[in-house]
Amino acid sequence: MPTVKLEIVTAERQVFSEDVTTIIAEGIDGQMTILPKHAPLITMLAPGELVIRKDGEEMYMSISGGFLEVRPEKVIVLADACERSDEIDLERAREAKKRAEDRLKNLTTEIDQSRAEAALRRSMARLRVVEKRRRIPGYRPSGTSI
Repeated sequence: MPTVKLEIVTAERQVFSEDVTTIIAEGIDGQMTILPKHAPLITMLAPGELVIRKDGEEMYMSISGGFLEVRPEKVIVLADACERSDEIDLERAREAKKRAEDRLKNLTTEIDQSRAEAALRRSMARLRVVEKRRRIPGYRPSGTSI
């Protein structure tokens, strides 16, 4: 099966660098799937989950935003922050979601609303990634819309 080199980099570290078969990312205009031999592309990434398929297995990561570049020889994700599913602290992610929801209830400015909505999107993405990886019994992501 054809593969493409995927590199995920943050300001702190190189998170991932391997050949993969499929990359599914949350672009600012919606979800996109990148396969080997994809046309060159540069796009912004929204906070969300990144799904990587390799050897018939799926790996999940949480991205807080950034850029995705498809080159002929590789795909590069420059992420503001990126966590593998096994790096996410479930309790901390739940607390962050609750704080963001509380902030949305007590807004004073549009800037506060924008920041609270961004924090909520990031926390919900982290929880979705944990749910998919760990299959937490009884956990249901909030239907909170932004």
